[in-house]
Amino acid sequence: MATKKSPAKKKVATKVVKKAPIKKAVKKVAAKKVAAKKTVKKVVKPVAKKVATKKPAAKKAPAKKPIKKSAAKKVAKKASSKSAAKSSKVDQYGLEKDDEFYGLYFAKSTSKGLVEVKPCTFSLMYWWKGLLGYPDMIEISKGSNTAMLQFESTFGGGDSGETELTEHDVLDIDHIIEVDEEEMLISLYSYVPIPVPEKLVGALSLSILNINPETRYGSLELCSTENEEGETEHFLRYRAATYLRGIKSGKVEAIESMVTNGSEFFGLALDAMCVNKSIKKWLLS
Repeated sequence: MATKKSPAKKKVATKVVKKAPIKKAVKKVAAKKVAAKKTVKKVVKPVAKKVATKKPAAKKAPAKKPIKKSAAKKVAKKASSKSAAKSSKVDQYGLEKDDEFYGLYFAKSTSKGLVEVKPCTFSLMYWWKGLLGYPDMIEISKGSNTAMLQFESTFGGGDSGETELTEHDVLDIDHIIEVDEEEMLISLYSYVPIPVPEKLVGALSLSILNINPETRYGSLELCSTENEEGETEHFLRYRAATYLRGIKSGKVEAIESMVTNGSEFFGLALDAMCVNKSIKKWLLS
């Protein structure tokens, strides 16, 4: 992935995405349009027969004016037509009529059969496969409401001589992109894959507090977890997220922008941390 230059300082982070191991061949995603069928019920109303009655000639009762029901019928028809028009503007995923994926159904073939690919997952798939040309490694959950993509990249420092990390300082970064279809949220997590030593936890936490206000996009976190031996391990990670809800056109571009900007700011943050020589030594170990 290419890294943009920061307006504040020279570029310090460049990222080259490694090709992930090729898995099984992926069949093309089929897109079908689902046309909403409108059913119109024909209502047949019984017509009341008029019965002629003879009125006495002596007494004539004043004729009552018939009650008009046509106005009420018109109001009811207008209300029902408005609700029908409103419902037809939203498809099965809640997308509005002017959305780029409105009314479309995507699916991919897997070993377990045909799996539905919802709009946010499809946007991620198009960016990963269509634009970058990598094999499909996206894991889709049962029900297709969540999805996850894992990959690796190589981080290299700047060559300007003004940064803590030079072009010879290279380290691997693990990435996870998660999709939440119900929230229409895409989250990026970038990890330094080696645990933080206990003696550096305090210094690293302080560094995160100082750097985060300057990060501008996303944030650094110290993530704690238990390993297989039951011991607590700490990992440095960068997190960024973007909502695709409300983006009518350009969902793929929004994901690409999130990853590109995330790579740049994570690189700048790593370089800033390396002012502490102990942290630099750990990163490059």
